[in-house]
Amino acid sequence: METTVTGGVVLLVFFVVSGAASQYSRQYPHWNSPHSPTTEPPLVNHRTREKKLLDEILGNGTYDRKIRPSSVNKEQKGDFTTVVINIMIRSINKIDDYHMEYSVHMTFREQWNDDRLNYTNKGDRINYLTLTETDKIWMPDLFFKNEKTGHFHDIILPNRYIRIYPNGDVLYSIRISMTLSCPMNLKLYPLDTQVCRLLMASYGWTTDDLLFLWEDNEPIQVTKNLYLPRFTFEHFVPAYCNSKTNTGEYSCLQVNLIFKREFSYYLIQYYIPCCMLVIVSWVSFWLDQYAVPARVALGVTTLLTMSTQTAGINQSLPPVSYTKAIDVWTGVCLTFVFGALLEFALVNYASRSDFQRKKQRRHWEMESQAAYDASVMENGFPAFAMRPLVPPFRDGGPAHLRSCEVHLQGAPTNCFQTWLAKFSTRSKRIDVIARITFPLVFALFNVAYWSAYLFRDDEMQI
Repeated sequence: METTVTGGVVLLVFFVVSGAASQYSRQYPHWNSPHSPTTEPPLVNHRTREKKLLDEILGNGTYDRKIRPSSVNKEQKGDFTTVVINIMIRSINKIDDYHMEYSVHMTFREQWNDDRLNYTNKGDRINYLTLTETDKIWMPDLFFKNEKTGHFHDIILPNRYIRIYPNGDVLYSIRISMTLSCPMNLKLYPLDTQVCRLLMASYGWTTDDLLFLWEDNEPIQVTKNLYLPRFTFEHFVPAYCNSKTNTGEYSCLQVNLIFKREFSYYLIQYYIPCCMLVIVSWVSFWLDQYAVPARVALGVTTLLTMSTQTAGINQSLPPVSYTKAIDVWTGVCLTFVFGALLEFALVNYASRSDFQRKKQRRHWEMESQAAYDASVMENGFPAFAMRPLVPPFRDGGPAHLRSCEVHLQGAPTNCFQTWLAKFSTRSKRIDVIARITFPLVFALFNVAYWSAYLFRDDEMQI
Protein backbone atom coordinates (compact mmCIF):
# COMPACT_ATOMS: atom_id res chain seq x y z
CA MET A 1 0.00 0.00 0.00
CA GLU A 2 2.82 2.41 0.91
CA THR A 3 4.61 1.60 -2.32
CA THR A 4 1.53 2.40 -4.35
CA VAL A 5 1.05 5.81 -2.69
CA THR A 6 4.71 6.70 -3.20
CA GLY A 7 4.56 5.76 -6.87
CA GLY A 8 1.44 7.88 -7.36
CA VAL A 9 3.09 10.94 -5.83
CA VAL A 10 6.19 10.53 -7.98
CA LEU A 11 4.02 10.20 -11.08
CA LEU A 12 2.05 13.37 -10.17
CA VAL A 13 5.26 15.40 -9.65
CA PHE A 14 6.59 14.15 -13.00
CA PHE A 15 3.50 15.35 -14.85
CA VAL A 16 3.59 18.81 -13.14
CA VAL A 17 7.26 19.36 -13.91
CA SER A 18 6.84 18.19 -17.50
CA GLY A 19 3.94 20.61 -18.08
CA ALA A 20 5.83 23.56 -16.60
CA ALA A 21 8.88 22.78 -18.69
CA SER A 22 6.79 22.52 -21.83
CA GLN A 23 5.13 25.92 -21.16
CA TYR A 24 8.52 27.55 -20.35
CA SER A 25 10.01 26.18 -23.57
CA ARG A 26 7.13 27.65 -25.57
CA GLN A 27 7.64 31.11 -24.00
CA TYR A 28 11.44 31.11 -24.32
CA PRO A 29 12.29 28.83 -27.25
CA HIS A 30 15.82 30.25 -27.61
CA TRP A 31 16.67 29.07 -24.09
CA ASN A 32 16.19 25.42 -25.02
CA SER A 33 19.14 23.14 -24.63
CA PRO A 34 21.08 22.62 -27.88
CA HIS A 35 20.74 18.90 -27.37
CA SER A 36 16.94 18.99 -27.01
CA PRO A 37 15.14 17.56 -30.00
CA THR A 38 13.36 20.13 -32.22
CA THR A 39 11.78 20.13 -35.62
CA GLU A 40 12.64 23.85 -36.43
CA PRO A 41 15.49 24.55 -38.87
CA PRO A 42 18.74 25.90 -37.29
CA LEU A 43 19.14 29.74 -37.25
CA VAL A 44 21.75 31.32 -39.52
CA ASN A 45 24.47 33.32 -37.67
CA HIS A 46 24.45 36.60 -39.62
CA ARG A 47 27.45 37.96 -37.71
CA THR A 48 29.53 35.08 -38.98
CA ARG A 49 28.33 35.74 -42.52
CA GLU A 50 29.17 39.43 -42.21
CA LYS A 51 32.68 38.60 -41.06
CA LYS A 52 33.08 36.24 -44.00
CA LEU A 53 31.97 38.98 -46.42
CA LEU A 54 34.36 41.50 -44.87
CA ASP A 55 37.19 39.00 -45.19
CA GLU A 56 36.30 38.42 -48.83
CA ILE A 57 36.23 42.11 -49.85
CA LEU A 58 39.08 43.29 -47.66
CA GLY A 59 41.33 40.32 -47.02
CA ASN A 60 41.75 38.90 -50.48
CA GLY A 61 44.80 41.03 -51.18
CA THR A 62 43.24 43.10 -53.97
CA TYR A 63 42.05 46.03 -51.83
CA ASP A 64 44.61 48.77 -51.11
CA ARG A 65 43.44 51.50 -48.75
CA LYS A 66 46.17 53.85 -49.98
CA ILE A 67 44.51 54.14 -53.39
CA ARG A 68 41.63 56.57 -53.85
CA PRO A 69 38.41 54.99 -55.18
CA SER A 70 37.51 55.92 -58.73
CA SER A 71 34.37 57.78 -59.70
CA VAL A 72 31.23 55.79 -60.48
CA ASN A 73 29.08 58.75 -61.55
CA LYS A 74 29.14 58.85 -65.30
CA GLU A 75 27.54 62.29 -65.45
CA GLN A 76 30.35 64.12 -63.64
CA LYS A 77 33.28 65.43 -65.63
CA GLY A 78 36.57 64.10 -64.38
CA ASP A 79 37.69 61.12 -62.34
CA PHE A 80 37.30 62.55 -58.82
CA THR A 81 35.75 61.05 -55.72
CA THR A 82 32.67 62.76 -54.37
CA VAL A 83 32.19 62.82 -50.60
CA VAL A 84 28.81 63.93 -49.23
CA ILE A 85 28.93 65.61 -45.81
CA ASN A 86 26.25 65.79 -43.12
CA ILE A 87 26.62 66.98 -39.52
CA MET A 88 24.39 67.06 -36.46
CA ILE A 89 25.09 69.70 -33.82
CA ARG A 90 24.28 68.16 -30.45
CA SER A 91 25.31 71.04 -28.20
CA ILE A 92 27.28 74.28 -28.09
CA ASN A 93 28.96 74.50 -24.72
CA LYS A 94 30.31 78.05 -24.70
CA ILE A 95 31.01 81.13 -26.77
CA ASP A 96 34.06 82.93 -25.40
CA ASP A 97 34.23 86.64 -26.23
CA TYR A 98 37.68 87.19 -24.76
CA HIS A 99 39.46 84.39 -26.66
CA MET A 100 37.05 84.62 -29.63
CA GLU A 101 36.26 80.93 -29.79
CA TYR A 102 33.36 78.54 -29.32
CA SER A 103 33.00 74.88 -28.35
CA VAL A 104 30.73 72.51 -30.23
CA HIS A 105 29.75 68.87 -29.76
CA MET A 106 28.55 67.19 -32.94
CA THR A 107 28.11 63.99 -34.89
CA PHE A 108 30.04 64.15 -38.15
CA ARG A 109 29.07 61.98 -41.12
CA GLU A 110 30.54 61.57 -44.59
CA GLN A 111 29.50 59.21 -47.37
CA TRP A 112 31.20 58.15 -50.59
CA ASN A 113 31.25 55.21 -52.99
CA ASP A 114 34.06 52.69 -53.25
CA ASP A 115 33.29 50.22 -56.03
CA ARG A 116 35.95 47.82 -54.71
CA LEU A 117 33.68 47.17 -51.69
CA ASN A 118 30.67 46.13 -53.81
CA TYR A 119 29.20 42.76 -52.73
CA THR A 120 25.88 42.66 -54.59
CA ASN A 121 27.00 39.59 -56.53
CA LYS A 122 27.58 37.60 -53.34
CA GLY A 123 23.92 36.59 -53.18
CA ASP A 124 23.37 37.81 -49.59
CA ARG A 125 20.47 39.81 -48.22
CA ILE A 126 22.51 41.81 -45.69
CA ASN A 127 21.53 45.48 -45.66
CA TYR A 128 24.99 46.73 -44.71
CA LEU A 129 28.22 45.65 -43.07
CA THR A 130 29.48 47.40 -39.96
CA LEU A 131 33.17 48.12 -39.51
CA THR A 132 34.71 49.76 -36.43
CA GLU A 133 38.31 49.94 -37.60
CA THR A 134 38.90 52.95 -39.81
CA ASP A 135 42.35 51.85 -40.94
CA LYS A 136 40.99 49.01 -43.05
CA ILE A 137 39.60 51.10 -45.95
CA TRP A 138 40.39 54.35 -47.73
CA MET A 139 39.22 57.47 -45.88
CA PRO A 140 38.93 61.12 -47.05
CA ASP A 141 41.59 63.43 -45.58
CA LEU A 142 39.15 66.01 -44.26
CA PHE A 143 40.26 68.42 -41.52
CA PHE A 144 38.72 71.38 -39.72
CA LYS A 145 40.49 74.57 -40.75
CA ASN A 146 39.55 76.75 -37.76
CA GLU A 147 39.94 74.08 -35.09
CA LYS A 148 41.99 74.93 -31.96
CA THR A 149 41.54 71.77 -29.90
CA GLY A 150 39.40 68.69 -30.21
CA HIS A 151 38.95 65.08 -29.16
CA PHE A 152 37.01 61.95 -30.03
CA HIS A 153 34.70 60.20 -27.57
CA ASP A 154 35.84 56.78 -26.36
CA ILE A 155 33.42 56.05 -23.49
CA ILE A 156 32.52 53.17 -23.19
CA LEU A 157 33.83 52.23 -26.65
CA PRO A 158 35.02 54.52 -29.46
CA ASN A 159 31.95 56.39 -30.73
CA ARG A 160 32.42 55.77 -34.44
CA TYR A 161 31.41 53.27 -37.05
CA ILE A 162 31.67 52.54 -40.77
CA ARG A 163 28.80 51.06 -42.76
CA ILE A 164 29.45 49.39 -46.09
CA TYR A 165 26.37 48.96 -48.30
CA PRO A 166 26.02 46.29 -51.03
CA ASN A 167 26.55 48.79 -53.87
CA GLY A 168 29.85 49.98 -52.38
CA ASP A 169 28.55 53.10 -50.60
CA VAL A 170 30.47 53.83 -47.41
CA LEU A 171 29.03 55.80 -44.48
CA TYR A 172 31.45 57.04 -41.82
CA SER A 173 30.04 58.49 -38.57
CA ILE A 174 31.93 59.79 -35.54
CA ARG A 175 31.21 61.92 -32.47
CA ILE A 176 33.55 64.89 -31.99
CA SER A 177 33.96 67.74 -29.50
CA MET A 178 35.99 70.72 -30.68
CA THR A 179 36.92 74.26 -29.77
CA LEU A 180 37.03 76.41 -32.90
CA SER A 181 38.16 79.93 -33.63
CA CYS A 182 35.40 82.54 -34.08
CA PRO A 183 36.66 86.03 -35.01
CA MET A 184 34.10 88.51 -33.66
CA ASN A 185 33.17 92.09 -34.46
CA LEU A 186 32.36 93.71 -31.11
CA LYS A 187 31.48 97.20 -32.32
CA LEU A 188 27.84 96.67 -31.30
CA TYR A 189 28.57 94.75 -28.08
CA PRO A 190 26.36 93.87 -26.19
CA LEU A 191 23.71 94.53 -28.85
CA ASP A 192 25.53 92.47 -31.45
CA THR A 193 24.91 89.38 -33.54
CA GLN A 194 27.90 87.11 -34.13
CA VAL A 195 28.66 84.67 -36.95
CA CYS A 196 30.82 81.67 -36.00
CA ARG A 197 32.07 79.49 -38.83
CA LEU A 198 32.83 75.80 -39.15
CA LEU A 199 35.29 75.19 -41.98
CA MET A 200 36.04 71.71 -43.40
CA ALA A 201 38.50 71.09 -46.22
CA SER A 202 40.70 68.48 -47.82
CA TYR A 203 44.31 68.56 -46.70
CA GLY A 204 46.10 66.76 -49.52
CA TRP A 205 43.66 65.91 -52.33
CA THR A 206 42.86 68.70 -54.78
CA THR A 207 39.50 69.18 -56.49
CA ASP A 208 40.77 67.08 -59.39
CA ASP A 209 40.80 64.08 -57.05
CA LEU A 210 38.40 64.80 -54.19
CA LEU A 211 35.28 66.95 -53.96
CA PHE A 212 33.21 67.64 -50.83
CA LEU A 213 29.48 68.30 -51.21
CA TRP A 214 26.68 69.03 -48.78
CA GLU A 215 23.86 66.52 -48.51
CA ASP A 216 20.89 67.66 -50.58
CA ASN A 217 18.00 67.00 -48.21
CA GLU A 218 19.21 67.98 -44.75
CA PRO A 219 22.91 68.83 -44.61
CA ILE A 220 22.83 70.12 -41.02
CA GLN A 221 20.69 69.07 -38.10
CA VAL A 222 20.53 70.89 -34.79
CA THR A 223 19.27 69.24 -31.65
CA LYS A 224 16.05 70.61 -30.21
CA ASN A 225 16.12 72.89 -27.17
CA LEU A 226 19.68 74.00 -27.81
CA TYR A 227 20.54 76.14 -24.77
CA LEU A 228 23.16 78.87 -24.61
CA PRO A 229 23.60 81.01 -21.46
CA ARG A 230 24.12 84.39 -23.11
CA PHE A 231 23.21 83.80 -26.76
CA THR A 232 20.27 82.70 -28.86
CA PHE A 233 20.96 80.43 -31.80
CA GLU A 234 19.21 82.11 -34.73
CA HIS A 235 19.90 79.89 -37.75
CA PHE A 236 22.67 78.37 -39.86
CA VAL A 237 23.76 78.82 -43.47
CA PRO A 238 25.72 76.07 -45.29
CA ALA A 239 28.08 77.28 -48.00
CA TYR A 240 31.19 76.40 -50.01
CA CYS A 241 34.63 77.91 -49.49
CA ASN A 242 37.01 76.34 -52.01
CA SER A 243 40.50 77.78 -51.63
CA LYS A 244 43.34 78.11 -54.15
CA THR A 245 46.96 77.88 -53.07
CA ASN A 246 50.31 77.36 -54.76
CA THR A 247 49.74 73.61 -54.70
CA GLY A 248 46.26 73.66 -56.26
CA GLU A 249 42.60 74.18 -55.47
CA TYR A 250 41.13 72.37 -52.48
CA SER A 251 37.50 71.58 -51.78
CA CYS A 252 36.05 73.26 -48.70
CA LEU A 253 32.68 73.34 -46.90
CA GLN A 254 31.51 76.09 -44.56
CA VAL A 255 28.73 76.45 -42.00
CA ASN A 256 27.79 79.91 -40.75
CA LEU A 257 26.25 79.70 -37.28
CA ILE A 258 24.41 82.93 -36.38
CA PHE A 259 24.14 83.77 -32.67
CA LYS A 260 22.25 86.75 -31.26
CA ARG A 261 23.41 87.99 -27.87
CA GLU A 262 20.81 88.00 -25.09
CA PHE A 263 20.52 91.63 -23.99
CA SER A 264 18.58 91.12 -20.73
CA TYR A 265 21.69 89.94 -18.87
CA TYR A 266 23.67 93.04 -19.84
CA LEU A 267 20.72 95.32 -19.12
CA ILE A 268 20.61 94.09 -15.53
CA GLN A 269 24.36 93.82 -14.99
CA TYR A 270 25.68 96.86 -16.87
CA TYR A 271 23.15 99.43 -18.04
CA ILE A 272 20.85 99.76 -15.04
CA PRO A 273 23.69 99.99 -12.45
CA CYS A 274 25.48 102.65 -14.51
CA CYS A 275 22.27 104.63 -14.89
CA MET A 276 21.66 104.43 -11.14
CA LEU A 277 25.16 105.72 -10.40
CA VAL A 278 24.59 108.70 -12.67
CA ILE A 279 21.31 109.51 -10.93
CA VAL A 280 22.92 109.16 -7.49
CA SER A 281 25.58 111.67 -8.50
CA TRP A 282 22.80 114.22 -9.12
CA VAL A 283 21.85 114.15 -5.43
CA SER A 284 24.76 116.51 -4.90
CA PHE A 285 22.80 119.28 -6.66
CA TRP A 286 20.13 119.15 -3.94
CA LEU A 287 22.50 119.30 -0.98
CA ASP A 288 23.39 122.56 0.69
CA GLN A 289 26.26 124.38 -0.96
CA TYR A 290 28.05 124.63 2.36
CA ALA A 291 27.87 120.83 2.99
CA VAL A 292 31.33 120.37 1.52
CA PRO A 293 32.23 116.98 3.08
CA ALA A 294 28.93 115.39 2.03
CA ARG A 295 29.08 116.63 -1.54
CA VAL A 296 32.76 115.72 -1.99
CA ALA A 297 32.25 112.23 -0.54
CA LEU A 298 29.22 111.63 -2.78
CA GLY A 299 31.00 112.81 -5.92
CA VAL A 300 34.21 110.88 -5.30
CA THR A 301 32.37 107.69 -4.31
CA THR A 302 30.19 107.63 -7.41
CA LEU A 303 33.18 108.41 -9.63
CA LEU A 304 35.27 105.56 -8.18
CA THR A 305 32.33 103.15 -8.36
CA MET A 306 31.70 104.06 -11.98
CA SER A 307 35.39 103.59 -12.79
CA THR A 308 35.36 100.15 -11.13
CA GLN A 309 32.25 99.19 -13.06
CA THR A 310 33.87 100.21 -16.34
CA ALA A 311 37.04 98.27 -15.54
CA GLY A 312 35.00 95.16 -14.71
CA ILE A 313 33.17 95.35 -18.02
CA ASN A 314 36.36 95.71 -20.05
CA GLN A 315 38.04 92.89 -18.14
CA SER A 316 35.77 90.31 -19.78
CA LEU A 317 36.43 91.64 -23.30
CA PRO A 318 39.49 91.50 -25.54
CA PRO A 319 41.51 94.71 -25.98
CA VAL A 320 40.28 95.75 -29.43
CA SER A 321 41.29 98.91 -31.26
CA TYR A 322 37.78 100.19 -31.99
CA THR A 323 35.03 101.64 -29.81
CA LYS A 324 32.26 99.32 -28.68
CA ALA A 325 28.67 100.24 -27.88
CA ILE A 326 29.26 99.52 -24.20
CA ASP A 327 32.27 101.86 -24.29
CA VAL A 328 30.06 104.70 -25.47
CA TRP A 329 27.59 104.04 -22.66
CA THR A 330 30.15 103.75 -19.86
CA GLY A 331 32.15 106.67 -21.21
CA VAL A 332 29.15 109.01 -21.24
CA CYS A 333 28.00 107.83 -17.79
CA LEU A 334 31.49 108.40 -16.43
CA THR A 335 31.48 111.86 -17.98
CA PHE A 336 28.18 112.73 -16.27
CA VAL A 337 29.48 111.55 -12.89
CA PHE A 338 32.70 113.49 -13.38
CA GLY A 339 30.68 116.51 -14.51
CA ALA A 340 28.66 116.39 -11.28
CA LEU A 341 31.90 116.51 -9.30
CA LEU A 342 33.16 119.44 -11.37
CA GLU A 343 29.82 121.19 -10.85
CA PHE A 344 30.38 121.15 -7.12
CA ALA A 345 33.85 122.60 -7.61
CA LEU A 346 32.25 125.42 -9.62
CA VAL A 347 29.58 125.92 -6.95
CA ASN A 348 32.21 126.03 -4.23
CA TYR A 349 34.21 128.59 -6.18
CA ALA A 350 31.07 130.69 -6.81
CA SER A 351 30.12 130.46 -3.14
CA ARG A 352 33.51 131.72 -2.02
CA SER A 353 33.34 134.43 -4.66
CA ASP A 354 29.91 135.48 -3.39
CA PHE A 355 31.25 135.59 0.16
CA GLN A 356 34.24 137.71 -0.85
CA ARG A 357 31.99 140.05 -2.80
CA LYS A 358 29.63 140.38 0.14
CA LYS A 359 32.54 141.01 2.46
CA GLN A 360 33.96 143.69 0.12
CA ARG A 361 30.52 145.29 -0.16
CA ARG A 362 30.25 145.52 3.61
CA HIS A 363 33.75 146.96 3.84
CA TRP A 364 32.92 149.43 1.09
CA GLU A 365 29.70 150.46 2.83
CA MET A 366 31.57 151.00 6.09
CA GLU A 367 34.19 153.17 4.35
CA SER A 368 31.52 155.11 2.48
CA GLN A 369 29.63 155.68 5.72
CA ALA A 370 32.75 156.90 7.46
CA ALA A 371 33.60 159.28 4.60
CA TYR A 372 30.06 160.58 4.57
CA ASP A 373 30.09 161.22 8.31
CA ALA A 374 33.43 162.98 8.07
CA SER A 375 32.14 165.18 5.21
CA VAL A 376 29.08 166.16 7.23
CA MET A 377 31.09 167.09 10.27
CA GLU A 378 33.60 169.03 8.15
CA ASN A 379 30.92 171.14 6.42
CA GLY A 380 29.07 171.79 9.69
CA PHE A 381 25.94 169.81 8.81
CA PRO A 382 24.27 167.97 11.59
CA ALA A 383 24.93 164.26 11.81
CA PHE A 384 21.20 163.53 11.51
CA ALA A 385 20.83 165.37 8.26
CA MET A 386 19.22 163.54 5.33
CA ARG A 387 21.69 161.22 3.56
CA PRO A 388 21.76 160.63 -0.18
CA LEU A 389 20.24 157.42 -1.50
CA VAL A 390 23.62 156.36 -2.91
CA PRO A 391 26.56 157.44 -0.75
CA PRO A 392 29.76 158.55 -2.42
CA PHE A 393 32.70 156.21 -2.69
CA ARG A 394 36.40 156.78 -2.67
CA ASP A 395 38.24 156.61 -5.93
CA GLY A 396 41.93 157.34 -6.05
CA GLY A 397 43.60 158.99 -3.06
CA PRO A 398 42.01 158.81 0.37
CA ALA A 399 41.31 162.55 0.45
CA HIS A 400 39.36 162.78 -2.76
CA LEU A 401 35.67 162.21 -2.89
CA ARG A 402 34.10 161.47 -6.21
CA SER A 403 30.51 161.27 -7.29
CA CYS A 404 29.03 157.79 -7.69
CA GLU A 405 28.08 156.35 -11.09
CA VAL A 406 25.02 154.11 -10.88
CA HIS A 407 24.42 151.34 -13.42
CA LEU A 408 20.90 149.95 -13.05
CA GLN A 409 20.34 146.38 -14.16
CA GLY A 410 17.47 145.84 -16.57
CA ALA A 411 14.42 143.92 -15.54
CA PRO A 412 14.17 140.19 -16.51
CA THR A 413 12.98 139.74 -20.08
CA ASN A 414 11.58 136.15 -19.93
CA CYS A 415 10.13 133.64 -17.53
CA PHE A 416 13.40 131.78 -17.05
CA GLN A 417 15.26 134.92 -15.99
CA THR A 418 12.34 135.89 -13.74
CA TRP A 419 12.44 132.49 -12.09
CA LEU A 420 16.25 132.54 -11.85
CA ALA A 421 16.21 136.01 -10.25
CA LYS A 422 14.55 134.47 -7.20
CA PHE A 423 17.91 133.01 -6.19
CA SER A 424 20.19 135.68 -4.85
CA THR A 425 23.62 133.98 -5.14
CA ARG A 426 25.42 132.64 -8.19
CA SER A 427 26.26 129.35 -6.46
CA LYS A 428 22.59 128.64 -5.86
CA ARG A 429 21.77 129.47 -9.47
CA ILE A 430 24.41 127.00 -10.70
CA ASP A 431 22.87 124.21 -8.61
CA VAL A 432 19.39 125.02 -9.88
CA ILE A 433 20.53 125.05 -13.50
CA ALA A 434 22.38 121.72 -12.99
CA ARG A 435 19.24 120.10 -11.59
CA ILE A 436 17.53 120.71 -14.91
CA THR A 437 20.40 120.48 -17.38
CA PHE A 438 21.99 117.16 -16.31
CA PRO A 439 18.78 115.03 -16.43
CA LEU A 440 17.66 116.65 -19.65
CA VAL A 441 20.97 116.05 -21.44
CA PHE A 442 21.15 112.47 -20.12
CA ALA A 443 17.63 111.79 -21.39
CA LEU A 444 18.55 113.13 -24.82
CA PHE A 445 21.64 110.93 -24.84
CA ASN A 446 19.51 107.86 -24.06
CA VAL A 447 17.17 108.64 -26.92
CA ALA A 448 20.08 109.00 -29.33
CA TYR A 449 21.93 105.94 -28.01
CA TRP A 450 19.07 103.47 -28.13
CA SER A 451 17.84 104.81 -31.46
CA ALA A 452 21.28 104.31 -32.99
CA TYR A 453 21.92 100.80 -31.66
CA LEU A 454 18.49 99.20 -31.43
CA PHE A 455 17.08 100.33 -34.78
CA ARG A 456 20.03 99.28 -36.83
CA ASP A 457 20.41 97.01 -39.85
CA ASP A 458 21.51 93.62 -38.55
CA GLU A 459 22.58 92.51 -42.01
CA MET A 460 25.39 95.04 -41.99
CA GLN A 461 27.32 93.19 -39.32
CA ILE A 462 26.56 89.69 -40.65
